[in-house]
Amino acid sequence: MVHGLLWLPLLAAFIGLAWQGSKEYRKVESYRTWALQFEKAKYDIYAVLGQKGNDITWGKPTPKGPVNLETFSLNPLTNIRLVIDDKPVDMEKLPEKGRTIELEFVFPATSSVRIPFTEIPLAAQWGKYLQSLKV
Repeated sequence: MVHGLLWLPLLAAFIGLAWQGSKEYRKVESYRTWALQFEKAKYDIYAVLGQKGNDITWGKPTPKGPVNLETFSLNPLTNIRLVIDDKPVDMEKLPEKGRTIELEFVFPATSSVRIPFTEIPLAAQWGKYLQSLKV
């Protein structure tokens, strides 16, 4: 009986991990369906992003599909910046680490949109790619 009680927390941990894995799998599958409508798309745990022509659509991934979707055009943008820990950085000289990694889209009316990323190189690649579309 004592042995059974010792294994019970381990069983609970495995069930929890399986549930988390199932949830993440559903997020990825719903993203895959959503991304078919775009020319280029990205998924990570913080945000989904899709590009079609000069329009960018982004939102938060969930198992039922992306939510809080926002769409904006690259046409009126004044700048696309990589922001790490709330400081703009040069996309050619990337730091190795950062707590918050975001691509900032700056509009002429002093407003901006920040899209979170999990990896600095991925954010820089997207920033360079979207800048090339804007030209």
